Amino acid sequence: MSRRPEHSAPPEIFYNEQEARKYTQNSRMIDIQCSMADRCIELLVLPENTSCYLLDIGCGSGLSGSVLEDQGHTWVGFDISPAMLCVALERETKGGLILSDMGQGVPFKAGSFDGAISVSALQWLCNADKSHHKPVQRLYKFFSTLFASLSRNARAVFQFYPENSEQMELVTSQAMKAGFYGGVLVDFPNSTKAKKYFLVLMTGGAMPMPKALGTDLTEAGDHVAYAGREFKRKEKKVKHLKKSKNWILEKKARRRRQGKETRVDTKYTGRKRSGRF
Repeated sequence: MSRRPEHSAPPEIFYNEQEARKYTQNSRMIDIQCSMADRCIELLVLPENTSCYLLDIGCGSGLSGSVLEDQGHTWVGFDISPAMLCVALERETKGGLILSDMGQGVPFKAGSFDGAISVSALQWLCNADKSHHKPVQRLYKFFSTLFASLSRNARAVFQFYPENSEQMELVTSQAMKAGFYGGVLVDFPNSTKAKKYFLVLMTGGAMPMPKALGTDLTEAGDHVAYAGREFKRKEKKVKHLKKSKNWILEKKARRRRQGKETRVDTKYTGRKRSGRF
């Protein structure tokens, strides 16, 4: 089994320039990150047709922030990795970016945000990367300052990878101690590939937890397709004839997602030329 990233090195070292580039050049990573960000936003239960001011915790290269932008929201993000933030700046993301360690607290004034999301970052706080790091204290500092930075009745949703049940208990206990209500929601609990953990935190008192995806056979069959270790909304995959117009357009779109130089689409794209077969 591959080693967990948080066991390899502290986040600011692990996410170096090379690792940061993967997040904007690998189409699979982009799809995974965007899918999980989309699910986090869904679990926030934001008001419809309203632009909200949101916090992206561990924003990295800005991929999850791009999902927020696409849904009409304004956002600010912070991350501990300078290399990841440099990539976000190169991508010209519209959100504000701050270099900060989440274990030292959320550096914003009280009541600033209508909600917060985080993708694949929370588990890093459970490690003691330095001699003075104490996970319990760092988690409480983070959750208590996050609670203060959110407006009342706002939510915070974290997609994370707990290593074991003890780590999950550590995270949830410190969140509840800081004043949050809520708990851990598990999408597709019976799948080893598509299972995803979301910590759903609420500030306005105890509310019913959202419904997890894939908790019954009908839903799992109707809504999801498995792809590697991640899940996506089920869409029937259509294979286009090689070198047809649709095949060419799909290939060009994939190259653009990877940040590669690609010719613009015109009315001549995919059109057969005389004398060519």
